[in-house]
Amino acid sequence: MAILDADKEGFLRSHRSLIQTAGRAARNVNSTVIMYADQVTASMRSAIDEMERRRRKQQQHNRDYQITPQSVRKRIQESLESVYGEAAAKEAATAGAADGREDELQQLLARGERACEQAIRRWEKEMEKAARLLDFERAAELRDKIKKLRTELILA
Repeated sequence: MAILDADKEGFLRSHRSLIQTAGRAARNVNSTVIMYADQVTASMRSAIDEMERRRRKQQQHNRDYQITPQSVRKRIQESLESVYGEAAAKEAATAGAADGREDELQQLLARGERACEQAIRRWEKEMEKAARLLDFERAAELRDKIKKLRTELILA
């Protein structure tokens, strides 16, 4: 992560803001924070000192308890829930049952990923054709089918 004009004093370059920005990057094991500046300001020095103090404390804790830092690993369903909310993720997983298209999607899924990808490409062509013909309802219907099938592929 790069912090441009880190030496410009102000709300977004305060001691606390610099620590928060660097902390966001620190959630990834392989991250790096680079502060671009012409000179080291008091806010920068204070933030760097605090981050070093926290790093030493964390490293000591990791040594004491034999912890090896790792990135978070989540199932795709958990990621969808965290981004869209649990209700929306469940809705996406079960969408299509009410309108009779569920059978078609399930048949495609049963035939495998290649069949699904072929159907998606076919539907995308149909969707583009419908849009050119100004049949936006059909285009939207195809768009929704594509979204549902892609969601099912991800969750499978």
